[in-house]
Amino acid sequence: MQPDQIDCDDEDLRGQIARLEAHIEKLSAIEETCRKSILMAKVAMAAGGILIFAVVLGTIRFDPVALVGGIAAIIGGVVVFGSNTSTWKQTRAAIEDAEARRADLIGAIDLRLVSGKSEP
Repeated sequence: MQPDQIDCDDEDLRGQIARLEAHIEKLSAIEETCRKSILMAKVAMAAGGILIFAVVLGTIRFDPVALVGGIAAIIGGVVVFGSNTSTWKQTRAAIEDAEARRADLIGAIDLRLVSGKSEP
């Protein structure tokens, strides 16, 4: 191979790596959003459960609206939790795949060792 051809291939690999890193960054943002949604779903389920428990124990005066609100919070929390958990798992798998491809591309680049010694 010609030296110019190797540089061109390395530049193409570097471009692919840069695109993969941008993709990984976007996937990481999606993963973080899913994590926050999962946390909020857990809070909603817990709040709904506490509200229903308080109504059943009589701590809160029986109110059908409170009971329905508690049930809705639990059901809504379960739905959001399930949806975001599956999305988080898919996103995590995509990140791991992209990181593996990035590592393969980095391994394919012809890296040169640079010594720390300066010559006069």
